[in-house]
Amino acid sequence: MRQAASIVCIGGANVDRKARLLTSFRLGTSHPVTTTQTAGGVARNIAENLGRLAQSVSLVSTVGDDRDGQWLVDVTSRYVNTSFIVRTPKANTGTYTAVLDERGEMVLALADMAIYDTVGEEWLKQQWTRLGPISAVVLDTNFPEDVIRAALAQCRQEGIPLCAVTVSVPKVKRLPSDLSGVTWLITNEAEAKAFVGSDGHTGDIMEAILHAGAKNVVITRGANGVAYAAKQGETGTLAAPKVDVVDATGAGDAFAAGFLHGVLGGRSIEDACRFGMSNAALTLQTAETVHPALNEHLLQAAYARYFREGERSDE
Repeated sequence: MRQAASIVCIGGANVDRKARLLTSFRLGTSHPVTTTQTAGGVARNIAENLGRLAQSVSLVSTVGDDRDGQWLVDVTSRYVNTSFIVRTPKANTGTYTAVLDERGEMVLALADMAIYDTVGEEWLKQQWTRLGPISAVVLDTNFPEDVIRAALAQCRQEGIPLCAVTVSVPKVKRLPSDLSGVTWLITNEAEAKAFVGSDGHTGDIMEAILHAGAKNVVITRGANGVAYAAKQGETGTLAAPKVDVVDATGAGDAFAAGFLHGVLGGRSIEDACRFGMSNAALTLQTAETVHPALNEHLLQAAYARYFREGERSDE
């Protein structure tokens, strides 16, 4: 039988540890907190979201030959093909430790990601030969520049749609200045400004990103919604649904997955942004990095609630 094409997510798979403050944050003192551990990593989170939305998805990543690595593979494999995750004894599994304030907003985050520097372009090429048919690639910026460039070049060469998702302000600089081959760039305001080296207006920044070679760009702006632009000229902004935030961790990854679910399903960039924001809204209302009950029905219901029924999102 012919193997079905899958979305391939390339990038981080980490253990997320979150400490949520029970009182207001003050420097130089101890705070009472509640702590949780979840599976994380931008590419891994997007892959799990897509898997829960009934997409065929594979994850290309690396974890340590340790207990955290085995746990990550076990929990991810329920929704994602994890056979392309490589175990390595060279470093510990990546960890991301976030301190959240009493409203669920991030105060501080600490990332131990040395493991991603243990792989290079040859490692990616070896994985690529095993992947089979690919419908689209999602690439985060956790891996070194040569891996990112190799993935971009491979997608450009094979005509595979590629969605690049930035991870942080320092790591956005791992993207090449030439974004040819990037079908969709999903980034936030700070990361977009760092990429173009300008603190200008959102519209000017999106124009610069399109000029760099990306076909479409989406800039997420938290509670201020999203802005988007396409090379064909389609541009706009969308307001974010009003929700009670439990925990903001993973909302950006949920947006990227919801957006891809929409755009790969034939939706316009504007409508795909609505799906992205619907999925982010669901995630914001849970303490988990990925909504634990996410499925296609739940996402469609959220889309209907937030974008087809006027101001019901104010409830």
